[in-house]
Amino acid sequence: MDQRNRRYGYVRVSTKEQNEDRQLLAMQVGIPAACLFTDKQSGKDFDRPAYRRLLHVLREGDILVVKSIDRLGRDYEEIIEQWRCITKEIKADIKVIDMPLLDTTLSKDLLGTFIADLVLQVLSFAAENERENIRQRQREGIEAARARGVRFGRPCVEISPEAADAILRYKQKKLPLQQALIQSGLSQGTFYRTMKAMEL
Repeated sequence: MDQRNRRYGYVRVSTKEQNEDRQLLAMQVGIPAACLFTDKQSGKDFDRPAYRRLLHVLREGDILVVKSIDRLGRDYEEIIEQWRCITKEIKADIKVIDMPLLDTTLSKDLLGTFIADLVLQVLSFAAENERENIRQRQREGIEAARARGVRFGRPCVEISPEAADAILRYKQKKLPLQQALIQSGLSQGTFYRTMKAMEL
């Protein structure tokens, strides 16, 4: 098999709960299964095993296909850096399915490269700006909920007199841990958390 000018696909889903089938389906045409690389991790950093393997096998003249530009990263700088690494250092091409203008195979002249780079920067900025807007809305929602008296974090633990007595005697070294757990009726984790809460 000719190893030159191969097509590779990269798929990333942010969490293990998300399904990558939509991305895989979009790039099945012309890409063998052995050339599909999938990560189920956040794009916050690039310490991703499948992505690292992909960069090792990608060669000049190869084509990397992604469903959308944000598969390369989660922030503007990282997307630009990965685009530069793949297209300028490795000298492979990139094809973004959701944005036909981001296809470095279409035109190799100066104008074609300029247009692709310009579109990339605009889209990367827009993607990062949208993520920042989402984070801002989340912060505002949390603040509004707190203003209404909504509490976040673990609920307060009701401490029974038996549990309080067992914790106190355990802290005074008058009761071994196992007996204190039995007397309090708490699991070991809850026992320690309750003991910490009593110290506040």
